Amino acid sequence: MMAIICRILSYPFMTNALVVGTIVSLCASMLGASLVPKRYSMIGDGLSHVGFAAVAVAYALDMTPLTVAMPVCMVTAFLLLRIHESSKVKGDAAIAVVCSAALAIGVMTVSLTTGMNTDVNSYLFGSILAMSKDDVRLSVALGLVVMVVYLLFYNRFFSLTFDEEFTRATDGHAETYKTVLALLTAAIVVLGMRMMGALLISSLIVIPTLSAMRACRRFSMVVTLGAVVSVVCFMAGVTASFALSVPTGACVVLVDLAAFCLLSLISKVMRR
Repeated sequence: MMAIICRILSYPFMTNALVVGTIVSLCASMLGASLVPKRYSMIGDGLSHVGFAAVAVAYALDMTPLTVAMPVCMVTAFLLLRIHESSKVKGDAAIAVVCSAALAIGVMTVSLTTGMNTDVNSYLFGSILAMSKDDVRLSVALGLVVMVVYLLFYNRFFSLTFDEEFTRATDGHAETYKTVLALLTAAIVVLGMRMMGALLISSLIVIPTLSAMRACRRFSMVVTLGAVVSVVCFMAGVTASFALSVPTGACVVLVDLAAFCLLSLISKVMRR
């Protein structure tokens, strides 16, 4: 095991991926602790598809992908939040429409321009080789911003997650906090697409939180355990991916699923 870890750390691209992946996994699990109980977790899936469409358009226009994907996903997150609250259009239906439309736009744009080249393919399925030093700097900077903002508004997010009406009555800024949460989610989804891929990034938001919820009941413990599970599973997934020469994103998700099954089993045994 130590030999594999030493080999991993000897490659600069693997070190970049570990840094970015750790930050994205940590932030995604923190946000998931608020999104999953509110049944907003599928927003991450919708945003990842929108991000792929934005990346495809950016490549077609010869623009930097992240400079296009980030604002587009943030605007979409804001709109999805508003649609989710509409009585006319249910949130899950709206997200399904957005996912389908965004994926169709992305595929059509790719087919009419460059075709499915390596760069676009890496955003769709993820590529650990694609992490550059600029990606690392951007991910570290935005990741720190996300963590600081989440911790600053931790109490508000807790209140919003379990008693939105109370937050509205006592603070009056519930909509602002929901918007902040959606924007933070959009930022993390875009950052994680490069490594995990648009089709898998939402799993980092959902699965570690579900795993923590199987073992804990307190919100603070769910946030803490979810972060630990997410980071440990990411490290284990990257190590297994390197050792077995399999796709990193898929390997991380499978390790997350294994952790969920293990914690579910332990939880059942403990209750008995």
